[in-house]
Amino acid sequence: MTNSKLKTKLIVGNWKMHGSLAGNALLLNALAAGAAEFNASTRAAVCVPFPYLAQAQTLLQQSCVAWGAQDISLHLAGAYTGEVAGPMVAEFGASFVIVGHSERRLYHQESNEQVAIKAKRALEAGLTPIICVGETLAEREAGQTEQVIGKQLQVVLTTLTVAQAERIVLAYEPVWAIGTGKSASVPEVGSVHLFLRRVLAAVDAKLAHALVLYGGSMKPDNARALLAEPGVDGGLVGGASLQAEDFLAICKAAAV
Repeated sequence: MTNSKLKTKLIVGNWKMHGSLAGNALLLNALAAGAAEFNASTRAAVCVPFPYLAQAQTLLQQSCVAWGAQDISLHLAGAYTGEVAGPMVAEFGASFVIVGHSERRLYHQESNEQVAIKAKRALEAGLTPIICVGETLAEREAGQTEQVIGKQLQVVLTTLTVAQAERIVLAYEPVWAIGTGKSASVPEVGSVHLFLRRVLAAVDAKLAHALVLYGGSMKPDNARALLAEPGVDGGLVGGASLQAEDFLAICKAAAV
């Protein structure tokens, strides 16, 4: 089993459907300036709405903050109005793309199989997919957490080759903790992360080294405890990523 404390921690901001050109400029410039103080143990990225990829590229390309998108299409090109393909995202210098976020699964009825294909499309485009898995409150209360997230991950792992799977990032996001202000307890988070790592290692020992982020309402006041838990390799940050001070505080909490 790999020791996550020896890894570089990765903190990724998910802006969701927020932003404006003027507001983004203030936020991105503040992040670029603040990131200059990061040590080698911390990496940061922001996943922005599609229209702001060019702005993120312009304002972050001289910094150590990476950027990415929040989704990509199942398709590479064609008559798919409103869709954005992986290679299009990659043209803006993006490093990451979020796939399978619970809001995509809920509001757009994305299946485990579709999420797996999107992860494959991301890898084919040279992007690192941040693959989200997580359970609802009802599933947690029914004791089905491992069953649900295990299935979500297994579908991905059967779609990808081991070489491809070595390049993924996972994000555990308990659905009941997203945007609610609630967070799973630190031991609960650690337990789930170690379970996910066991699922990965069962496919191939190389996969045990994959980064596993926590994505359930990480904030400055709980970040240090969560990020210190074995098996937690960083965070997928929602609301707190919209405020430079908060996001930078989380990044600093990740320093080891």
